[in-house]
Amino acid sequence: MMKFELKDEYIELFKLIKVLDLVDTGAQAKMIVADGYVERNGEVELRKRAKLVKGDHLVIGGDVEVDIV
Repeated sequence: MMKFELKDEYIELFKLIKVLDLVDTGAQAKMIVADGYVERNGEVELRKRAKLVKGDHLVIGGDVEVDIV
């Protein structure tokens, strides 16, 4: 499980995926979200620009877990 320390009020979902180096480009991050490979707090998240805040829990691709702290 990864922990991502939030420095601002929020981070957009596709930007987080890119920052975590799970993909090479922002376009790839957007495709992962659009294809339904991201769960946010137990529900599929399809909004590429969803604002993630402290306390959110993500599962990306079924095996990468990230807590926003």
